[in-house]
Amino acid sequence: MPLVLTSTERRALRARAHALRPVVVIGDAGLSAAVLAEIRRNLDSHELIKIRVFAAAREARDRLLADICATLHAAPVQHIGKILVIFRSAPEESAAHKNKIAARRKPARRTKRSFQR
Repeated sequence: MPLVLTSTERRALRARAHALRPVVVIGDAGLSAAVLAEIRRNLDSHELIKIRVFAAAREARDRLLADICATLHAAPVQHIGKILVIFRSAPEESAAHKNKIAARRKPARRTKRSFQR
């Protein structure tokens, strides 16, 4: 079941997506398992992505958008021409994973003024 967004959420996501470039291109061969896997990877890392579709008919692009959203449990944000914008919130990271990432960060660099005190 696809994710459902309110009009306010959709408007905010459209504004965020304006500066994005398409990260996945769907050619004439259509939606394959490899394309779905690439869309899934991009949604996991970015949440909001643009997809370019080279299908000629608008109905075909509408079906692709519906299939992608139903398969990946994502929400359609926008469909303008041959560009589709979809959103899926990233899965919550575990506390242990967040701590591991924080431990890898370098300590803040000391400035010249901090040495003078």
